[in-house]
Amino acid sequence: QVQVVESGGGSVQAGGSLRLSCVVSGDTGVSYYVGWFRQAPGKVREGVARILTPGGSTYYADSVKGRFTISQDNAEITVVSLQMDSLKPEDTAVYYCAATRSDYYIRPPTEPYQFNWWGRGTQVTVSS
Repeated sequence: QVQVVESGGGSVQAGGSLRLSCVVSGDTGVSYYVGWFRQAPGKVREGVARILTPGGSTYYADSVKGRFTISQDNAEITVVSLQMDSLKPEDTAVYYCAATRSDYYIRPPTEPYQFNWWGRGTQVTVSS
């Protein structure tokens, strides 16, 4: 049973920073793709960033390149962080962490339906 638990989030003014953390617990020795997605009111869920664990290859949506950084914080367990800097009001959304096994896909997954396990989400609010 794989569980995904997010922490972090909150409210910040434009230009500020927040850090989200995600713990993926399951079988040891398994390689996961871990992604951060977000969903604003009235909008579809969109991918923000993705990392392969272990290994570290990353992907960022154009809207967050240069401002967000995804990283694996712990080599023994799958803990992934999303450092969000230079936040903008349009970054306001519920942020979700999701995971899938890397051996499920030949090409890195990008769409929400390709991720098997999801956290409950955490609210990020950026005020102008």
